[in-house]
Amino acid sequence: MDNPSGDPYIQAFQYFSLSDNAFSIDNFIKIVIIMVFLFCSALFSAAQVAFFSLSPTDLNRIKESSERWQLTIIELLDNPKKLLATLLISDNMLNVAIIILTSLIHIFDYHSQRILGFIVQVVLTTFIIVLFAEVIPKVYSTKHNLQVLRIMGLPIYILCKIFSPVSYILVSSTNIVEKRLKKKSYNVNIDELTHAIEITSDINTNEEEKKILKGIVKFGNIDVKQIMKSRMDTVAFEIGTPFTSLLKGILDSGYSRIPIYIEDFDTVEGIIYIKDLLAHLDKDDSYKWQVLIRPPYFVPESKKINDLLEEFQQKKIHLAIVADEYGGSSGIVTLEDILEEIVGEINDEFDDDELQYSKLDDLNFIFEGKTLINDICRVLNIERKLFDKVEGDSDTLAGLILELKGNIPERGEVLEHEGIKFTVEAVDKRRIKRVKISLPEKNIEIIPEE
Repeated sequence: MDNPSGDPYIQAFQYFSLSDNAFSIDNFIKIVIIMVFLFCSALFSAAQVAFFSLSPTDLNRIKESSERWQLTIIELLDNPKKLLATLLISDNMLNVAIIILTSLIHIFDYHSQRILGFIVQVVLTTFIIVLFAEVIPKVYSTKHNLQVLRIMGLPIYILCKIFSPVSYILVSSTNIVEKRLKKKSYNVNIDELTHAIEITSDINTNEEEKKILKGIVKFGNIDVKQIMKSRMDTVAFEIGTPFTSLLKGILDSGYSRIPIYIEDFDTVEGIIYIKDLLAHLDKDDSYKWQVLIRPPYFVPESKKINDLLEEFQQKKIHLAIVADEYGGSSGIVTLEDILEEIVGEINDEFDDDELQYSKLDDLNFIFEGKTLINDICRVLNIERKLFDKVEGDSDTLAGLILELKGNIPERGEVLEHEGIKFTVEAVDKRRIKRVKISLPEKNIEIIPEE
């Protein structure tokens, strides 16, 4: 039909006029097939999200169940690469089939505007696939993953068997690529990660978050020995202590878990939990409280605290006895000690408010000799690596002074390392009690103030 007026609406109608066989049976069958393929593609997209969004709680629920569909899910998840390959193969085959079928349907007659017709067809097909076969099913599956797996578990299991040769080729090829990428991977050390946190932070970065990130970076490189409480500072009771004396001692200590030993702390018999004593507060010294002792958990001084944290979580305990190389007990380490390495000092209503150090000014501090080197570095905002060459096996300030001096120094004696001055303030024949630390006015790799 001619358009002598040149009306653009009439021209557009000419471009998109219905073809002669727009309502043919052939087109109708193709549309039905496309809708079926689109629905199947949506199921596979939903299954892809459902399989790989299972929470630990969902996985435990599936493993504990004896239903057949759940056992099938466990078997599929045992080989996640093959599962993913099967899902991608099935989904992409359906999408390709949908595209081919839509190109064979002739509803509109584009006349000479074939490029425009191609663009419209591509955009429309892409929109339908993305919306109905990708976005909607994946959004639904994130909230109803178990329901999706209940429906799709068995069909996908069958397809895994059918597509096994093809998926094997895909998985093998990805393994080759993965090995090549591993060879080119870059090893990043702790110092570089810490520096990366600094240079990627700006004035709007939360200092508390930055502090926690630094704690996480250094977390796996800290030994139990560096954070434990030494046996001299540990509150513990002999197994023969009368019950009333035990209660009084526990009340004075303010701790909820107390080690119990036989004769001395090297032979720790177990741990007494305060909650186990609550039902027996009215008893006298004749009460055999020893039956409430729980077995102790021993860890070596060299154990990394990230491994110990995982063990605490698995065993559901909060305290471990630290054993030295000779089989004796060198101290205790608690869950709180580990968490403080990430989030900083944790204080509760039973903690002693009196600090173990005094700040004289910005450059001068006084610490007790038993203070851990880790804690000193945290207070002074300096790197622990400053003492790597001289600290030896020591983990406390007193031990560091002994490494520097070689023997117990005299009161008032001054030692120096990396520009830091250590003045012995109080000492006896057996140990160093108090030390004054003076920082140099120059910068010595001081960490920015948290």
